[in-house]
Amino acid sequence: VRAFCGHGIGQVFHTAPNIYHYTVNQPLDEIKAGHVFTIEPMICEGLADPYMWKDDWTATTADGGRSAQFEHTLLVTEDGVEALTGKLENSPLQFWEEESAIRKGIWLGTSGNARERAEELNSNKVETK
Repeated sequence: VRAFCGHGIGQVFHTAPNIYHYTVNQPLDEIKAGHVFTIEPMICEGLADPYMWKDDWTATTADGGRSAQFEHTLLVTEDGVEALTGKLENSPLQFWEEESAIRKGIWLGTSGNARERAEELNSNKVETK
């Protein structure tokens, strides 16, 4: 869905940079420690053309097909990235977290702090082999 994208978060909620989920032919902004931005991927069963409801917030596909969207807010740190939309102690594992061939369990980012917190949360949730 090209009509929507992730974005920076600052003093203004939706701000630069735009975080596209498809290839764009333009220079990219440099992301530095302290920056906060969202990623908001969307997938559609049919057409990706959006239809905006009268509330000017809710969007569906123009053809009424099924679609899904989720959002993560990320903080760039000196040693990686941290998901600010992370998990709580009582958050269940989703099937993709349990079945991942790449990384089983909760992912909270790449920074040392995020990895430590994820390891703590995963210690009781994920079978170790």
